[in-house]
Order: sequence, then structure tokens, then C-alpha cells
Amino acid sequence: RRDGRNRYTEGAAAADRADIRTAIVFLDWLDATATTLDMLTQHQLDHWLDTNPTRRGDLASFLRWARQRRLTNRLELPASKSSLPIHFQTEEQYRRQLRRCLNDDTLPHEVRIAGSLVRLFGLPISRIVELTADRFHRDNGDAFLTLAKHPVLLPPKLAALIEEHLADPCYRSMVRPPEGDRPRYLLPASQPGKPRGARATQKLLRQCGLPTLAARNTAMIEAVGELPPIVIADLFGIHPGTAHAWAKFAQASWTDYLAADLVAATSTC
Repeated sequence: RRDGRNRYTEGAAAADRADIRTAIVFLDWLDATATTLDMLTQHQLDHWLDTNPTRRGDLASFLRWARQRRLTNRLELPASKSSLPIHFQTEEQYRRQLRRCLNDDTLPHEVRIAGSLVRLFGLPISRIVELTADRFHRDNGDAFLTLAKHPVLLPPKLAALIEEHLADPCYRSMVRPPEGDRPRYLLPASQPGKPRGARATQKLLRQCGLPTLAARNTAMIEAVGELPPIVIADLFGIHPGTAHAWAKFAQASWTDYLAADLVAATSTC
């Protein structure tokens, strides 16, 4: 059903597998305690959650499924507090890595493109690998990439890099597309017609010294400091609530983070 509603990424599949494994663990526990689903009490559920805190979110899908089919009593799953981002880069690290993505010819094209998109627009790798080549276009000499509904202007170096990559994709498969055919994806895989894998791309970036999580968090902080949340949501294709949460976090916590980072740097010196 999720695949029918929207794109089905590697991350979504991994989350679904985690939900299924947690449901199996939970049912094994019920079996060991001689408890059926219709006999499960709130106290028992709370006890299991207390002893398995990391599985709280993964169990929600199963309990919701069971409740919809009236297999359980009215049970409440306490909502877990959303965790705030804690991994960031200093401004110097962020700028240096972005310059490296745009200028370092020793890095593979796919590394430079993905690394630049993470740092410029705060995109997760799972979204980057799904971008199709037709989302890139030129208009009156400027280059644009459509991330959600609206095209965003690209730096000239990144635009030239994307054009070079699309003009000469690296295929290792014996199956080749017709001569002159444009790749379907912005980051095509070694086999024509398929995108690069998100996990493999993320691993390659790490190996090249370009971590994604801290860079993406820093890019989002940079963005909400310059643009209204609703504009970021519209341009980057993220949920408006997510954009507002980032803006609220930046206003409440970013100053403290910078101050702590400055203290740490001073003490190191």
C-alpha cells in the first residue's frame, strides 16, 4: 500500500522490516507469558515498552493494525518525544566540504553531485538517488533542478558537473542503452535504467570523507536562517511541519550550540 501511495525507498523497506521483526519479538513475549492479544493489559504493555525502549516506535504499526481489527483492548501507546538533531558541522567544516564537492576533480562525479545537493539543499541521500535526469534543465543560460514542484537555481560548477556526468555515465553492465540516449536518473546505476542505491551512495560518501547526517543538519540550519519555513518546504519538498520545526529549533537552540562549540574550540586551543 505504501508503494502504491508514494515512492518506496530503501529506508521505508528497512523500517517495514523493523516493524515486522518487532511484532515477532512482541508476540514471542506474549506467548512466553501465556497471554493472548485480547488479554493484553495496559500494565503489561507498559512493562514491555519499559524493558524494550528502543522498539517503542517499531511496535506502533502492529498495535494499530491489531486495534483496527479489534484483536486487542483499548491500549495506549505513549508517544515518544521527538529527538532534536545533535550532529552538526562547524561553518568552516561545512564550507570546506562544499568547496571540495564543487572543485575536487579527484572525487567521482556521483560523490561530488550527491555531496553538493546534501550541503546546498539539505536533501537526504534517499531522495537524491530518486531524482530523474529530466528534473535538470537550462533556461536562458541558467541551470535549474526541480526538487519538488519548483525548480531551484544551481551554482554554475554544479550544473556543469551534472551535465558532464549525464553526457558520459559510467556503465559496467554488458547491457547498454542506445547510443545517445539520456540516462533516466540523475545518478544512474551501473545498469541502465536504474538509480544508484542509497546505502551504497552513502557509504561511498563516507569513504570519501563526506558524511551526510551532520552536513544535512547544518544545511537545514543555514536554510531556515535565510528563508521562511514555508518557502523551504515548497522548494525542498519537505513537509511544512518539518520546516517549521527546524525554524523553531534554530531560534531556540542554535545560538546555544554555537556558543558551546566556541567554548569547546577555545578550550582545545
